[in-house]
Amino acid sequence: MTSASPAIGTPACALPGSPLQQAAAGLDACVHCGFCLQACPTYVNLEDENDSPRGRLVLMRRMLDGEIALDDRDAGRHIDRCLGCRACETACPSGVPYGELLEATRATMAPVRGTPLVARLVLWVFQHHLLLRTALAAARLVRATGLPRLLAPVVPRRLGFPLAMLASTSPHVARRTTTRAATNGTPVTLLEGCVMSGLFAHVNEATTSALNHNGFTPCTTSGQRCCGALHAHAGDLEGARALARQNIDAFAAHPSALVVVNAAGCGAMLKQYGHLLHDDPAYATRAQELAARTRDVSELLASAGPRRGTRTMDRRVTHDPPCHQMHAQRIVQPPLQLLGAVPGLDLIPLEDADQCCGSAGIYNLVEPDTSDAVLAPKLARIKESHAELLASGNPGCLMQIGAGLLLERSEVRVVHPVELLAASYE
Repeated sequence: MTSASPAIGTPACALPGSPLQQAAAGLDACVHCGFCLQACPTYVNLEDENDSPRGRLVLMRRMLDGEIALDDRDAGRHIDRCLGCRACETACPSGVPYGELLEATRATMAPVRGTPLVARLVLWVFQHHLLLRTALAAARLVRATGLPRLLAPVVPRRLGFPLAMLASTSPHVARRTTTRAATNGTPVTLLEGCVMSGLFAHVNEATTSALNHNGFTPCTTSGQRCCGALHAHAGDLEGARALARQNIDAFAAHPSALVVVNAAGCGAMLKQYGHLLHDDPAYATRAQELAARTRDVSELLASAGPRRGTRTMDRRVTHDPPCHQMHAQRIVQPPLQLLGAVPGLDLIPLEDADQCCGSAGIYNLVEPDTSDAVLAPKLARIKESHAELLASGNPGCLMQIGAGLLLERSEVRVVHPVELLAASYE
């Protein structure tokens, strides 16, 4: 079933206490039933057993047993190609913790085989707050010129796609500003996010407005940093832990407030802080406490109703659920409840909505060909829906799908569901 070459380097079993060894119990849960195959976007598009969850679990086991070296190129290529969408976890009847195993495998392999230069650069920037803010400010300036939208369709795709991603971060929903504030509601504090605050500030504003209109009292938390999701997915668990500790310290300023997240990948990460820092005596309990009070914005607003809007919006909208919302957090109905609270909105079901769009953090930078292959059927389904807007609750998905639509010269625009809800409140 697997085609990786025999072990010629450092076997995982020679690394006592490696992340893969610590997570090894999860491998035993797999019964190789194959239910995960059709849920896996890389298997569906590449048709290689090694690029399926079942195939990768076999590779992980062989690494653990020393049959495959950690620097084996064939095995590494198949592990790298995984999007980490965790759709296999939803399909799995045995409860295999595939996401944890994937991150543990990459973390075990990274010291031996290294990390691609592009990935190292991106992770380094996201690790340093001031540098990241500077980079995002520069991106906003470039976006403001309008050049990304003009140039993206006419330059080579490898340059055009990043430009189209940047262009797709512009707001597409007109919204009146509001001064309404709930002073006696449940206290909440927003994870501002790196990309969300840097390129999707309009979504953060809409989130605060929607929370106010639904009886919550937002408060500001200073000292926030990147959630660490990109680092964890790439195998840099120490980098992820360092960022997690900073966020735990920051949110300790509001111990009674729920932590609201409007980026699905970040929300899934915060909810995993307990696992990430389980062996840290100073932070393990605090990490679990922060994870327990983290809520996706749709999850929180749906629990409050949400309050129906008063402004009619006659738009045809289809919803694409982010993988880390649907599969990692198992949040399915709440985003649809938000959209259902907008008067006049024509919500159109999206076929194969449970399939990944190919964004997966920085995946579209390090595996562009596979990312394009995964994105193509998503764009086809959106076109078939005849929607005017595509709603999704994660910045990576918005940028990935938005870029694909722009390069196809589609008139469909991408929005966050909370933008539409906030816009419906007069």
